[in-house]
Amino acid sequence: MSSKSNDVSPPLRARAIAGLWRGLARLTPRRLWQLARLIGPLILAFSRREREVTRANLQHVYPDMTIAVRRNLTRRSLVHSSATMLELGFAWMAAPSRVETAIRQVHGRELLDDARAQGRGVIVLAPHFGNWEVLNFWLSSHFPFTAMYEPPKIAALDPVIRGGRERMGAQLVPTNPRGVASLLKALKRCEAVGILPDQEPSWGSGVFADFFQRPAYTATLLPKLVARTEARVVTGIARRLPDGEGFAIHFLAADDRVYASDETQSATGVNASVEDAIALDPAQYQWEYKRFRKTPQQAAQDPDFKRFRIY
Repeated sequence: MSSKSNDVSPPLRARAIAGLWRGLARLTPRRLWQLARLIGPLILAFSRREREVTRANLQHVYPDMTIAVRRNLTRRSLVHSSATMLELGFAWMAAPSRVETAIRQVHGRELLDDARAQGRGVIVLAPHFGNWEVLNFWLSSHFPFTAMYEPPKIAALDPVIRGGRERMGAQLVPTNPRGVASLLKALKRCEAVGILPDQEPSWGSGVFADFFQRPAYTATLLPKLVARTEARVVTGIARRLPDGEGFAIHFLAADDRVYASDETQSATGVNASVEDAIALDPAQYQWEYKRFRKTPQQAAQDPDFKRFRIY
């Protein structure tokens, strides 16, 4: 009986989640922001995991920040993360004209246009800031765009999420060597590709590089792509405007170290580029992600490595 229940529940959950997204897609960004302002405090009060991870990250990233300021930033961060989740249906399912209208500003587009005019592809570092699904919408609406994609844990949601991300022309490729080959081909065609710069990779796929002066295990895919294609690198974010008025797309020139052949130097440049994006509005970064879960002591098989963890 338990097995049968487990077989049935994921599709039911998928239908419920997809239905919720469709309902939320009818709302405006302003109304979704108002809902987020109600939900964020509830997460702060009742979701220990999100609250404690956010606090731990902010304490180590901003050690000189006063307790009162850090508490306020924690609260605002969880409101923005709530808004991101509520806005998924809007980014994936709302009429394209509505999403396009919600994008009020675009800064730095010339970085992409100039690179392509020079016959180069563009690698867009897309950190977990603001609403990255809105960024995907804009990029795939204006450029040939390829991004890596890992199917969700609830398999029945895969066609919903994939459909939302691909509806404006984006090509999604798997997170494996075949997907990397697709990224290389896209860059050689002078197209744009997106990679996540702040997601902790599996052991063997990264190096430790400073992120806010603390070692963070960082993927080494970027220097491999740059070395083989001479692509330009930019950081891209969709920043939420005050009071849910919409979004501003920002493209920032990446730190020059991203072009280094040394993997640690390149990874340090990647993390510095993410820091520059976060500086636009620290509250919009997804601080509840365990970015410092892996430690150099763990990699060195130090038997006392757990003492160096922050969560």
